[in-house]
Amino acid sequence: MSVREREHPDLYRTIQERNLLRQYDLLVNCIEIGLEKGIEAFDKYMLWELNHVAVANIAQQGGRFRKEPIFVGNHIPPHHGKVPDLMDRFFSLIHENWTIIDNPTGLAAYALWRLNWIHPFVEGNGRTARAACYYLISMKAGRLLPGRKIVPERIRENRAPYYAALRSADQAWEQGQYNIADLTQYLGRLLADQLSDS
Repeated sequence: MSVREREHPDLYRTIQERNLLRQYDLLVNCIEIGLEKGIEAFDKYMLWELNHVAVANIAQQGGRFRKEPIFVGNHIPPHHGKVPDLMDRFFSLIHENWTIIDNPTGLAAYALWRLNWIHPFVEGNGRTARAACYYLISMKAGRLLPGRKIVPERIRENRAPYYAALRSADQAWEQGQYNIADLTQYLGRLLADQLSDS
């Protein structure tokens, strides 16, 4: 059962907002588990659950990697056949660099960009990427972070700099470079705002 935005826009928005609240509750559980078990708790099963909750009743393929082509504005994500391997590499990079990259938003920025670039799900990729990003920020901090408005909410409220930072990372990647500096700095500012607003 799902609701289509075009046919029922108000109901769709209501369900989407409720799903975000449920996703945040699940994310808190995931962070608490991760703080006990370590970074290896960050895996595809966790992302599948976060995505499933984010798109419940608005997409029927939630919580599974896509098996079809998808288009996102001007971005054409990789072929669906490459998604499992790209996601394995995604997790490997985070796990292998966990103790190397000390910047509190460095790996979070990578996750935010790379998940949006791969677009592993049919729906809810941005919501899942923002949740994963915040999970990694919290894990680097070693605790649930205070603040009346968390980083993902701050991104949703002002998306223009978010999209600009993602485009900057995409452009670097197209030129054979890895550069997420804009996104790392952007997240750093949002995190500072969250912590100062607790």
